Amino acid sequence: MAKKKAIIPQYGTVTRCGVLYYRTRIMDADGKQMALYATTCEELYKKEQEARREVEDLIFRRKNPTVAEYCEKWLYMKSATISASTLRGYTNAVKNYIVKPLGDMYMSEVTADDVRLALVPLASKSQGMYNTVNMLLKCIFSTAERNQLLDYNPSAGISGKGGKPAQKKDALTDEQAKVLLDTVRGLPPYVFIMIGLYSGLRREEILALQWDCVYLDAPTPYISVQRAWRAKTGKPEISTILKSKAARRDIPIPKCLVECLREVKAASKSKFVIADRNGEPLTYSQFQRVWKYVEVRTAKERTYYKYINGQQIKCVVNPTLGGHQKNNPNIVYSIDFDVTPHQLRHTYITNLLYAGVDPKTVQYLAGHENSKTTMDIYAKIKYNQPKELVGVVNAAFNQPIAV
Repeated sequence: MAKKKAIIPQYGTVTRCGVLYYRTRIMDADGKQMALYATTCEELYKKEQEARREVEDLIFRRKNPTVAEYCEKWLYMKSATISASTLRGYTNAVKNYIVKPLGDMYMSEVTADDVRLALVPLASKSQGMYNTVNMLLKCIFSTAERNQLLDYNPSAGISGKGGKPAQKKDALTDEQAKVLLDTVRGLPPYVFIMIGLYSGLRREEILALQWDCVYLDAPTPYISVQRAWRAKTGKPEISTILKSKAARRDIPIPKCLVECLREVKAASKSKFVIADRNGEPLTYSQFQRVWKYVEVRTAKERTYYKYINGQQIKCVVNPTLGGHQKNNPNIVYSIDFDVTPHQLRHTYITNLLYAGVDPKTVQYLAGHENSKTTMDIYAKIKYNQPKELVGVVNAAFNQPIAV
């Protein structure tokens, strides 16, 4: 059967720059008129039909977006209320664990089973990652439901429990702290570690610390936390917006840290306590290189790859405590425990509580907005000591203490 020939409408004309054009107008997806031009009626007719299809498709997608499209929109809306580093974390989690399994589906097509299946691969990930993705799913779909894009929220009622529980790192012992400081003395991470161990500042607070907030000559020397470091591509951002209101605090510092900072300040030409060779705050990659001075001195198993005859060969090295690195004999494997930047802060808080400092005071010094964070550490220290609790327990049950 012969295809019916399209009836080309009669269009109006307009002269532009001495050239005669045919013109028509259509409504775009926002309800505004848009003009289309062509030199022939046939060409304009094709343009009109194509434009109408695009408008219809856009209107449909606005009412029925795919998961990938709506996730992109949701992240853009969230970018106004969260930090750049948080946005990067959310973006990576959404891309890898939401868009990858569900991205091509329309939001209205997603069922609770689809959400559960998307969470299955996260069972082998950390509990923190599982909780983050679960939270993002609930936020994204609940936002779509409030905007009347969905009749129901498929993520509602999905269990928030999953993933592998994280192994909590304990505070460093006094001996471990001494080994760590002796190992990096005179090396780039030394000042960072001193500030972390003896003031409890967060990483972003240490890297943003400037000399105008370090009061070494005050009757009681102290550090005033007023700025935060934000990792960005290229030059980092130093912001006066802190993690919470509680993060803005003044912290008295002990004599050992005062002496360390006096020495650093005397040699410093930067307004930052910790700076690169140009006096600027460290970038994320620069900080990673600084912390590498600690990591390469730990006696833990290492894996690396090398190519032999075009084949990638996996190599495993097990350093011996007290031994020297083969390629650089100046590096001694003197650390036989794991240590992270956050452990420095955790050690500071733990030491305060061990010393009997009131938990509310510790909460202030640590900059904890929620007292639960401080009390969880306090409870672990106070109540995880059977020898000290045996008298309390026996007294509660009117029992003599066993000898």
